[in-house]
Amino acid sequence: MIIKIPKSVQKNGQNLASEETGYPEIDKVIEITGYSYDPDQDIFYSDIDAWQRYVGYCRLYDETAAPLGMIVDSEPVYFDYQGKKWLIEFWKGQYDLVTGCEIGVFTGAFDVNIPDLFKGTFYNSVEDAELLPMSFVLKKNSKPLFSREDKHWWLTGFRLGEFSEPAELSMDIQLTLSNEDMRDAFISGLKKTGYAETEFTVNDNKVSLTFDVPKSPQPVTRTPETDWIIQRKNELLCNKFREITRGKVDIRDQIKAIEEQAPEMLDKITKLGKTKRLFGIMAVVITMGTIILAVFASNKNTLNESSPPAEFESK
Repeated sequence: MIIKIPKSVQKNGQNLASEETGYPEIDKVIEITGYSYDPDQDIFYSDIDAWQRYVGYCRLYDETAAPLGMIVDSEPVYFDYQGKKWLIEFWKGQYDLVTGCEIGVFTGAFDVNIPDLFKGTFYNSVEDAELLPMSFVLKKNSKPLFSREDKHWWLTGFRLGEFSEPAELSMDIQLTLSNEDMRDAFISGLKKTGYAETEFTVNDNKVSLTFDVPKSPQPVTRTPETDWIIQRKNELLCNKFREITRGKVDIRDQIKAIEEQAPEMLDKITKLGKTKRLFGIMAVVITMGTIILAVFASNKNTLNESSPPAEFESK
C-alpha cells in the first residue's frame, strides 16, 4: 500500500503520483480506512472507491455516531429527481481523534421499517455517472483548516490530532448539479431543510452555501451531557497525540512515536472518520431486519392464502 499524493503536490515542477510510506502502520491506516493522505495539507481524505461506497447510508448511521465517539453535526438534504429519492448530506465535527468534514451523495434504494428501531430510506452511494463536482473549505473559528475539491460521491477531509467542537467549525460548500432540473430539485430540498434564499447562491448549475449551525434535527443520541463527556475523552486523546508528536512534522515520524510511546492509540488512528464498526453494525442490522420482515410478510401471506374461506370456517 502507498500514500497517494494529490496531483497538486509537485516536486521540481513535476507531479508526484504517489510516495512509498516506508512505514507499515501508515499502510495499515490506508488499507483499513479507505483513505489517502495529503501531506501538503496534513489531512486524510476518502478515495473514490473506498470500501464505504459499497455499504450505503441511512439516518440510523448518524444516530450511531455519537455512541461510537463521533460528535458530529449532520445536515441531510432530501429531494426527488428523475423518479428517484436523493440525499446530499453534510457533516462536520470531531471524529474521535480527528477533526473533519464530509459531503455525501446518495440515491434511494429501498424503504426500511424495522419496528422500534428505524423507519426510513436506505440509500446507495451514487454510480460513477452520477458523481458531482464539489468542494468545501473547512473553517475553525472562521479560519481555514483545509479544503478539498473533486468530482466525487463522498468528499472528505480529516486532520489527525486536531480537536474541535462542532460549533467551532463551518463548511463553505459548492456543488455543481447535473442540470437545471437537478439544481432546482436540490434547492427545493435546501428550502425544506430550512435554508432561506439569502443563505445560498446560484450560478448556472452551481449552488454555494455555508454549513455552520445545523437547521435539521440532530440525532437523538446527541445530548449536551453526553456530548460533553465524549468530547472530553476526544480532547484528551488529541492532547496526548500532540504531546507525543510534538516537533515531528512528517506523518511517518508521528506514527512511529505513537507506536513507541502509546501503542494503544494506533487502534484509534486506524479508525479515522466513520469506522468499519459503524458501517458494519448498521449494514447488518438493516439487512437482517429487512430479511426478517420480508420472511414474516411472506409467511403471513402464505397463511392468508391457505386459510379457508369464511363460509367454510368451523362454527
